[in-house]
Amino acid sequence: MTDAVAPTAEAPAASRPARMIALDVLRGIAILGTLGTNIWIFTSPASMIGYLDELGATPENAWMWSERVLQQLTQGKFLGLLTVMFGIGLAIQQGSAQRAGRVWPGKYPIRAGLLFLDGLLNFLFVAEFDVLMGYAVTGLVVAHVLATSERAQRRWLIIAASVHVTMLTLIAAALAFAPTQERATSAALDPNPYADGSFWDLVLFRVDHALMFRLETIFVFPMSVALFLVGARMFRAGVFAPGGARIRRWLMVIGLGVAAPVDLAAGIAIGGDVVLFTRYGTAPLVALGILAAVAAFYLRRPRVGFTGARLSEVGRTALSCYIGQNLIAGMLCYGWGFGLAAQISESARVPFTVAIYLVVALAIMTFAHLWLRRFERGPVEWLWHRTFRALAPTG
Repeated sequence: MTDAVAPTAEAPAASRPARMIALDVLRGIAILGTLGTNIWIFTSPASMIGYLDELGATPENAWMWSERVLQQLTQGKFLGLLTVMFGIGLAIQQGSAQRAGRVWPGKYPIRAGLLFLDGLLNFLFVAEFDVLMGYAVTGLVVAHVLATSERAQRRWLIIAASVHVTMLTLIAAALAFAPTQERATSAALDPNPYADGSFWDLVLFRVDHALMFRLETIFVFPMSVALFLVGARMFRAGVFAPGGARIRRWLMVIGLGVAAPVDLAAGIAIGGDVVLFTRYGTAPLVALGILAAVAAFYLRRPRVGFTGARLSEVGRTALSCYIGQNLIAGMLCYGWGFGLAAQISESARVPFTVAIYLVVALAIMTFAHLWLRRFERGPVEWLWHRTFRALAPTG
């Protein structure tokens, strides 16, 4: 997303080195993977508020169990992957600046400011669970950290990760010693702006509840800093290079061999409050395993292939696709559009959600493919690039 996540040259995927193919594909996987989590928010009649209420519900039938399984497969993994990719993007930008003899972070604060503006507009007009504002702030901090020594960067990484783990531990202790009580649910939205309101009603609702909708961004800030730094360090250590086999092997063992089974077992079998710890605890480790597996795959098989090409195209237009997929899903599900979410019965919620995901994913991949046949950048990337050039002219 923007040059911080899509720094590769605008060349056909098949002509790129394996490292760049893997980066593009991973961005595409991350974008479509986050949709796999967010789509359940869109298809809930009360959107994010209803989705959060339903997370702790005990499954009562096969459809509810299938919903829990599908949600757990994506829960937090691709958010973590997207966060790591931002850190990799920063490392690439820093390396490019150093090779060109430019001071780092140089003009990066302008990039961060533009990304924050993108996120603010996305939050107000498209989706209240926007991640771009948080990434903009995190990127600004980490960009300056990357200008320090390796020792200082390692210290920042350890501190950020320790703060995040400490917060999760304190939450776990509070839940463990809290008196047992029935699960509380939020009061029903009346009126429900997602089902009955206009587009502008929904904008005003997001403004009125901005703090509530931004709590996750604040909570995950230490984790985001840590994952940005992990991404930058892994990239510099050669995780995408032939010599990085040992790093990739350990990441796959920890992420896919250990964290993934624990994540799925805990999230599916226990559910409830455990989702908090899988989303922010084990899921980022699974994301690192996915990254290592994709990097290893394209080092062994540098041809991108049909599926890889489609994912790569989404990755090259990541910002446009991220905003676009949320806009399409909102148009299909919310009252200002077709209002389908409020019309579907609970018994049909799971197949409906899967169908909406497939429709949106297909639309986004088709858009990215057709757009890149004629243009070098996605539409939002083009506007972002032109704005950056106007604010920070070279020469």
